[in-house]
Amino acid sequence: MEFVEAKKPFDIQEIELNDWKQRPVKNSFFELVFIKEGKGTQCINYNEYTYAKNDFFLLPPLKCHSFTIEKPTKFVFLKFTDSFFKNVGRSTIDRDEWFKEASYILSNYNQLPGDIIKNDMDRQYMENLIGMILQESRNYGDESINLITSLMTSILEILIRNIKKSTYFDLPKANTDDRITRILAYINEHLDKPELLKVENLAKTFLMSPTYVSEYFRKQVHMSLREYILKAKLKLVEIRLLNSDYTLTEIVDDLGFTDVSHLSKTFKRYVGTSIREFKKNGEYMLLKRNSCVA
Repeated sequence: MEFVEAKKPFDIQEIELNDWKQRPVKNSFFELVFIKEGKGTQCINYNEYTYAKNDFFLLPPLKCHSFTIEKPTKFVFLKFTDSFFKNVGRSTIDRDEWFKEASYILSNYNQLPGDIIKNDMDRQYMENLIGMILQESRNYGDESINLITSLMTSILEILIRNIKKSTYFDLPKANTDDRITRILAYINEHLDKPELLKVENLAKTFLMSPTYVSEYFRKQVHMSLREYILKAKLKLVEIRLLNSDYTLTEIVDDLGFTDVSHLSKTFKRYVGTSIREFKKNGEYMLLKRNSCVA
């Protein structure tokens, strides 16, 4: 069974394979893979992880991925498309809140392979939600669009809850300080609230002295607090440029840049290309950055 239709807020596909067939890379927010049956190995950017029945994998966009199938496997692919965040007036979802939460997943998930669900209760919830989505997709109509959207909202919430429990930041391997993981999670969750990212507030929140926060951060992350926040914001800018209809003014206001000119100059300096060029060729640029093309 396959359900795919242009300009729908999501794509749903259920397929059983004996051998993996390379799927075309399409720009989407991210894709959830549920293993209903089967056994084998997942690979993302040359990192491998075994998979089995009832595993869940998150495939961020523009990442090379494949599955080596050892036992015939039934896959369910749930893809959040860019239109999910465009023209949503007909549905009950809040575009801004949805986008911020989905951006949180993309900005913080380390994009390495592995089962994303961390406990049996959430796994059962996910299986039930996917079962309901598949049932609704077989009778797709306007009423089902709204219901499936609500079900996928629940899936997103469960993903966020589990990702927050993961060590999803690229920290030095010798790092065992749990506090920096909590600080990074806090920063990434509040990128649209500059007042919460000030040294004074971070010091108060994490019971540190203000004079020590910046020194501690640089020692743990190997870059300054200011540089980390800026680069994290630029990751969100990239996501919005490729996957939403946010205007540059909206992005500037939401992420705390001075104005569009400030954003444009900062983007060019750190990303190496203009915003206009990125909107035109960003998909290819990210594929190349992530080693998916030569």
